[in-house]
Amino acid sequence: MKLLHLDSAITGDASVSRRLTTDIVSKLKAADPSLAITYRDLASDPRDHFTLAAAAEADAPDSALAQFLAADIVVIGAPMYNFAVPSQLKAWIDRILVAGRTFRYGETGAVGLAGDTRVIVAIARGNRYARGAPAAGQEHTENWLRTIFGFIGITPEFVIAEGVLLGPDAKDAAMAEARASIDALAA
Repeated sequence: MKLLHLDSAITGDASVSRRLTTDIVSKLKAADPSLAITYRDLASDPRDHFTLAAAAEADAPDSALAQFLAADIVVIGAPMYNFAVPSQLKAWIDRILVAGRTFRYGETGAVGLAGDTRVIVAIARGNRYARGAPAAGQEHTENWLRTIFGFIGITPEFVIAEGVLLGPDAKDAAMAEARASIDALAA
């Protein structure tokens, strides 16, 4: 089994999403010590913005698409910055949405081709955006990622720590809830 571990937070060791992805990968590795892990830090080694020239790199053996297609499991750290995913993560996602490789168009619309891949996303949000929260309408990270991965045939799993900037007690509660979600993940 192969696991692709992606982090996109710009905050380094202070990153909540990086701590969560590390915990997720550790849990999966403990369950399967033979798991082969490839790590990519999209903040320190970002892809350029998506261009027509960048689209041509999809067939390179070390491309984002090749790494994604080779993985059985993908663990993604996705902090919510300015109501969306970091641009570094968006640039990576632009490279895995490739017609004929991860989706195709059929008579009734798009058909996902990557449904055999397990995707686990660790989201860190400073405020509370869950359904029913006053800011719920401003949540564009989880919903967007659900849409993107659904488009290519994947139902992503989420570990969410929200309210991490609302004070130490709120952050502790958010981390405890996120770690409970990690404990509940199937190995």
